[in-house]
Amino acid sequence: MGAAADGAATPVPGAAAPPPVSVTPAAAELIRALRERHGPVMFHQSGGCCDGSAPMCYPAGEFRTGSSDVLLAALRIEGVAEPVEFWMSAAQWERWRHTTLTVDVVPGRGGGFSLEAPDGVRFLIRSRLA
Repeated sequence: MGAAADGAATPVPGAAAPPPVSVTPAAAELIRALRERHGPVMFHQSGGCCDGSAPMCYPAGEFRTGSSDVLLAALRIEGVAEPVEFWMSAAQWERWRHTTLTVDVVPGRGGGFSLEAPDGVRFLIRSRLA
């Protein structure tokens, strides 16, 4: 299973070319484990609070999104029945819209409320110019 097969971006309303969002195999494995423990999950990338700009993973629907957020992707993760939504604050999207994004996981504990925190790992975003 490769990162490209794990997730792809869906169009962002009003955007010329959304960045692809994908996950690494390690992130996909952790998402599957979190899904098994907590049910459907979602991501939100805030752009500066708590863990800086770390993507936070929540049970789907528990983080309220609004007009200041943009749905970048509905990731299809092998072994997860439903798409995993990836949201970003609109202000951060404006700055990052020329990048491709990859959700990865690394050892360590972030300071936020993300579901993976008790596991001694944290999600992070790797980005590069498109």
